[in-house]
Amino acid sequence: MDEPLVCVVDDDDAVRLSIGLLIETLGLPVRSFASALDVLADDDALARAHCVVLDVRMPGLSGVGLQERLLRLEHSAPIIFVSAHGDVPMVARAMREGAFDFLQKPFNEQVLLDRVQEAVQLAAQRRRDGAWLADIHGRLDSLTARERDVMDGMVAGRLNKQIAEDLGISMKTVEQHRARVMEKLQVDSLAELVRIVVRSGCDGG
Repeated sequence: MDEPLVCVVDDDDAVRLSIGLLIETLGLPVRSFASALDVLADDDALARAHCVVLDVRMPGLSGVGLQERLLRLEHSAPIIFVSAHGDVPMVARAMREGAFDFLQKPFNEQVLLDRVQEAVQLAAQRRRDGAWLADIHGRLDSLTARERDVMDGMVAGRLNKQIAEDLGISMKTVEQHRARVMEKLQVDSLAELVRIVVRSGCDGG
């Protein structure tokens, strides 16, 4: 997995430099941008970003506008807004759209460092969860339609006999499908099967 990257986006050269140098004291690589459009043009930064420290008011695309673009791209990096113009409606909108935090300039440097560390940890967890979900969905996609029907019955707590009656198949066939479901999903117990299916959001309920 690529090393976590923190992106700093601010049209003020001095502010952008000072924030970048501050974050580098955490041992994290930083990439700085003078505009929101510059970030969107950097595919590598978007792929690696574990946190975006973002000014609100910038020429061209605003910080809030960039937040909206990243949401449409389903980008999961937490956003920390920094602004000298953080009025209440702006803060409320940013937080409602999923911003990690909103710090008023001049901000406490240690507070920013703490929040950046927390954001990077959150992003790493989101990426692990995303990889896990992709793996589970791949296993689920390997099931045949009939195996999926049997799995749905298992998750619902139906007995083999009940599943057989529901689907109009024999008990032996249910048992065969059940064994293949357990094998394909790489689980050893019904409890484990239910847990991963429910967590993946793919339960039939």
